[in-house]
Amino acid sequence: MMSDALIHFDKVSKTFGIMTVVDDLDLSIGKGEFVSMLGPSGSGKTTLLMMLAGFESPTSGTISVGGKRVDALPPHKRNMGVVFQNYALFPHMSVADNVAFPLKMRGASRSEIVERVTKALDMVQLGAFHERRPIQLSGGQQQRVALARALVFEPEVVLMDEPLGALDKKLREQMQMDIRDIHHRLGLTIVFVTHDQTEALTMSDRIAIFNHGKIEQIGGPSDIYDHPKTQFVAEFIGETNLLSGKVSSASNGLLTVTLEGGQSIRVASAAALEPGKHVKISVRPERIELRSSGEGQNELKVKISDIVYHGDHLQIQADTGSRSLVIKAPRNVVTSQIGQEVVASFSPEQCWIVS
Repeated sequence: MMSDALIHFDKVSKTFGIMTVVDDLDLSIGKGEFVSMLGPSGSGKTTLLMMLAGFESPTSGTISVGGKRVDALPPHKRNMGVVFQNYALFPHMSVADNVAFPLKMRGASRSEIVERVTKALDMVQLGAFHERRPIQLSGGQQQRVALARALVFEPEVVLMDEPLGALDKKLREQMQMDIRDIHHRLGLTIVFVTHDQTEALTMSDRIAIFNHGKIEQIGGPSDIYDHPKTQFVAEFIGETNLLSGKVSSASNGLLTVTLEGGQSIRVASAAALEPGKHVKISVRPERIELRSSGEGQNELKVKISDIVYHGDHLQIQADTGSRSLVIKAPRNVVTSQIGQEVVASFSPEQCWIVS
């Protein structure tokens, strides 16, 4: 448990019948931290968020906020703002009344409501929309209203469940920046559920990768992306190439691995694995360089089988003889052609062992 944790899940499990959705999970979230819970459908991330919000109860384990247990408290007594994907706005109410609703439920005075609603709508750039109804707003504007409603009573924690999933790409990216800005300005503690890897990398202080009700890995975006601990994390966050081989020697923090097909590479590894051990190695597509001749480290002879234009880069398929590599290359430096034999190169520090 982190010493400055605001939120703490202690051995929390949730079962529905014979199905375990969250499995004996521990997680601590610091005050002012933006933590994304990322994983495929059914991995437990939304169920954990609903337990924190109070809409579900743990089957076992405890949830505490600020050192006090909240798992027995009803949702309205947890001082948390919640934003859902479907906005959950009241269609018969104006924008201002939708945002004012949590304050009215808490018995705030009329003058305080007017002041706070105005401030919250200004914060999400909807100051001129007080009297509109939700049906008169775009999807992005409705999501801003939902965000203002979650922030208007100045909650300790804001929970977001796939809040941007229904928006188009451009609007989603704009909202990502807006939420990041609000998080920084207000110092909010935000727990954010998403299945979008780019969204998690863009917005988070830390990312928790969920798989079958457990956290497979948790860390900062660069740590998760650059040093995945497992094959699942390597494949779920971004793209990766997985190479299989056998350790042939180890010295000075470097493993020499003989790959399937007979070629050898060197891998930086803190663990001194025994010779003969079978390993899997992850290499991100953008870490691999193509060269016309051998002049780098970890040189693999490959044959280009396909080149796909992606605008800002080229995606290249290269055949090693035993498997295919995916390579992301800057479009202005690639002169290779389909069928050409070249060398794929990457350094020992740009690949890693995964379990």
